[in-house]
Amino acid sequence: MRVPELLESAGLLAAEAAATDNDVTVADVWDYLVNDEWDTALDLLEDLGDGRPPPPAFWEAMAEAAEELRMERSAAWCRWRCFEARNGVMRADLTLSPAGATRRTTPVPGAGVLRPMWNIGHHSPTGGPSWSVAALWIEGRPSLPPGGRAPVRLFPLTPAHWRHLRPGDRITMHEDRSVAGTATILEVRSPVAASAARR
Repeated sequence: MRVPELLESAGLLAAEAAATDNDVTVADVWDYLVNDEWDTALDLLEDLGDGRPPPPAFWEAMAEAAEELRMERSAAWCRWRCFEARNGVMRADLTLSPAGATRRTTPVPGAGVLRPMWNIGHHSPTGGPSWSVAALWIEGRPSLPPGGRAPVRLFPLTPAHWRHLRPGDRITMHEDRSVAGTATILEVRSPVAASAARR
């Protein structure tokens, strides 16, 4: 475990002098590290991504640390966030089709392993839909059953195909020709590097 790199990442935390009672500080993270509570320190650092967006290098260091601790889901989450830092964030509200309406009878796994096709409004030269592929991370739960609804994050395999989407747009998920689910875009955020360049 590379303590100096994690502490450098922790530099994104609130400074001690300016911290409020609710802020997580470098000292908080250090306390967990020196007491060998690495998993708690990693959890605190992972939560940083919901405030000021950390750069890709932060998420890469976090993923390596989680892998060393054999925290597979945390490592996958940090790699996902590294992709988002480089390519932008796309969140949606997904409702899966009920059991019996599609081939799927089991819950959709939540940790980015499913890569369904999506109808996002593009058309093929013959006029039919041209589907795009994006992996799916279900927020706050390990899976989503048929008919279930949850906020999700999308990981487009070709991000440029998705740049026309805006909050409120509706897209459909497909595992075959039938509609496996419908989603409404909730958030589209630029890559961290692009955001920093505009400041």
